[in-house]
Amino acid sequence: MTTGTIEQRVISVVKEVLRVDEAKIMPSSLIKEELGADSLDQVSLIMSLEDEFKGSITEDEAAGLVTVGDVIRFIEKKAELQTV
Repeated sequence: MTTGTIEQRVISVVKEVLRVDEAKIMPSSLIKEELGADSLDQVSLIMSLEDEFKGSITEDEAAGLVTVGDVIRFIEKKAELQTV
């Protein structure tokens, strides 16, 4: 799985779950403050990411995912660990 593929898939999930225009979604976008995710949205986003990438995200890991870029890097790191 390439970095571009992961980024596009993360952006697609964020767009669908948070119902925001894709043009507003950038790696630097703050999920809560800039994209308007409340606590329920954040839980839905984590669940959707788990479904999309077939993995689990712990509560502690989820707490560290503040920007879209954080999510992308987290998924990339998980993918690297799975291929080793």
